[in-house]
Amino acid sequence: MTATFSSTKKIADLPRLPLKGSLDLTYRCNNRCLHCWLRTTDGRGELSTQELLDLVDDARAMGCQEWAISGGEPMLRPDFPEIFDYITSRAKRYSLNTNGTLITPEIAKLMKRKGSKMVALYGATAKVHDHVTQNPGSYAATMRGFKLLKDAGAGFTVQLVPMKDNWHEFPAMVELAKYLSPHYRIGAPWLYLSAGLDPVRNAEIDSQRLSPHDVVELDRPDFSSHEGDDDGGHPKCPAGDDRLFAACIANRRDFHIDPQGMMAFCSFIKDPAMRYDLRKGTFHDAWERFIPSLSDKVRGGEEYRKNCGSCDYRKDCRWCAVYGYLEHGRYSAKVEHLCDVARENRACRERMLRDHRRYVRIGGITFQVDSDLPFSKTTFDKKFDRFRAGGPGEDTVSIRHHFELPDLPEEKRGEEMYRKSPWAIYRKGQTWIYTGIPADGTISPLHHVAVFSDDHTSGRIYHDKTGEESFRKGNLGSLTMFPSDQILLARLLADRNGFILHSAGAIINGKGVLFFGLLKADKNLITDILIGTRARGEMNSEILCDDRNIVRRQPEGWNVYGTLSHGDVPDISSRSAPLHAVLFIEKSEVNRIIRIEDRDEIVCRLQECLIRPFVTAGWEEKTLTYIEQMAQEVPCYVMQFNKSGDIIE
Repeated sequence: MTATFSSTKKIADLPRLPLKGSLDLTYRCNNRCLHCWLRTTDGRGELSTQELLDLVDDARAMGCQEWAISGGEPMLRPDFPEIFDYITSRAKRYSLNTNGTLITPEIAKLMKRKGSKMVALYGATAKVHDHVTQNPGSYAATMRGFKLLKDAGAGFTVQLVPMKDNWHEFPAMVELAKYLSPHYRIGAPWLYLSAGLDPVRNAEIDSQRLSPHDVVELDRPDFSSHEGDDDGGHPKCPAGDDRLFAACIANRRDFHIDPQGMMAFCSFIKDPAMRYDLRKGTFHDAWERFIPSLSDKVRGGEEYRKNCGSCDYRKDCRWCAVYGYLEHGRYSAKVEHLCDVARENRACRERMLRDHRRYVRIGGITFQVDSDLPFSKTTFDKKFDRFRAGGPGEDTVSIRHHFELPDLPEEKRGEEMYRKSPWAIYRKGQTWIYTGIPADGTISPLHHVAVFSDDHTSGRIYHDKTGEESFRKGNLGSLTMFPSDQILLARLLADRNGFILHSAGAIINGKGVLFFGLLKADKNLITDILIGTRARGEMNSEILCDDRNIVRRQPEGWNVYGTLSHGDVPDISSRSAPLHAVLFIEKSEVNRIIRIEDRDEIVCRLQECLIRPFVTAGWEEKTLTYIEQMAQEVPCYVMQFNKSGDIIE
């Protein structure tokens, strides 16, 4: 399935503007799907073409930049091409939902306009698809629509809609979707009851609901955020507050308009008392006065407080007051089906925390590593065992591995900041986007994508099939599955008074010492001497790492930490110690240690040993400042030595 990602900037941090509108052009449809909660055959009272265009202008004047167009089947309206052209030519982004049966060559050409087009698929065969739609020939018509879009060069996403009567074909539906398009997604894994509270329609929809286990398997809980951050997908009423929509209204920057011109803050709100008639008022009044006035209108009361408001499964539940209304005609009512899903969600979350999460601590930073695939004892190289942690620390960075590539064409990647194989780096809003590129630096089909927050403390890493095969094979040498974790680690340390140095590190009699040598053999020789003296009981020493070590300035002074990036000597340690001395080593006929007094010389020497991430001005400035501080505060020496081992004294 094509993965998605979003900016880390929270909607609630934005000004209260109507930034995104969802617009249902009609609730009429040429299909009669078993699961449909909106379908009607009555088109009376639908907004005229001009009324729709005027509303689009009114919303745009107040800040609307994005539209989601849907129905019913929006293409049933003969003016669909005109409306579609008008909306999409005036929006930064748009999405369209359709069953694809009414696409014509003219419409397909129009849909080449960049945006998200989702075409529904209800079965892998005509028999099942047409059974779900209750419209003979709909499968063939949908396939024709797919072909017209392909012929026109209009990209699209196949939207799979799972339910009981097509569940046996679902794996085949996935394969068909992959054949039809590079992108597919799964629609709502659980089904809402009818907008009109029709008991006959509700019974039909209810009969198509999947089991709680299957619902959760299709939409597993996202456990990659830090514990306690997940709110189940909906803003919750604070303790003691039973205003069911207050938090939602305060956080929303979007709105919904139905075919009759009724506006609400959510597409699931079908209660007439909670919708504003735009034909009798203005968009401005609806957004500025009416919608905020609803914050105090609906209260859960005793029913809510005794059930959903105090439920132990609250954080695992997908319940929302709108679903209570659709299910029972009462906003405060619980939904038994969602209660069952919540219990399964909790069990799945616990399994995933056990099997899909690991903690590793390097340089005082705890890495919470989550994966869509379960970890095994051999997923990571054994060297990681020495750095394993039992849980989060005071400073925790989260990484989540996905084994599907995101829908990320070049135009969605933001401003290009860096291009040098194997990465092109983009800046988009508050995110950094890394895409793998070949050695010639050209743009190729995506095979590796990483999306990090502004400070790189949270990241999602996306892999293609090759990445999945590597993960399953195991013995991985990096947490990020990059060629080296140092790309990320060096960037993180710049915000934590630290950096990585190409060096050999050791703890000698409780004191941290770093050795720097122009030749790898020189560092190896010192490491061998230390190991030998320890083996003979001549010195209490421990090798941190013979090739890369972390230095950080803590309140009490400078500390040195071992890393996993060893050279020829496999000895590594996750321990740290106060940094007592820095030694620049040279082979000589004599053994002696000479204090370096010239701070500029020390800075130059340390810079030559600095491990760099993808360099940015901010990283460079911070890191050089730390190096200058270290040169002033930590004694630095030239250490000349021979092979005798007498230098140890």
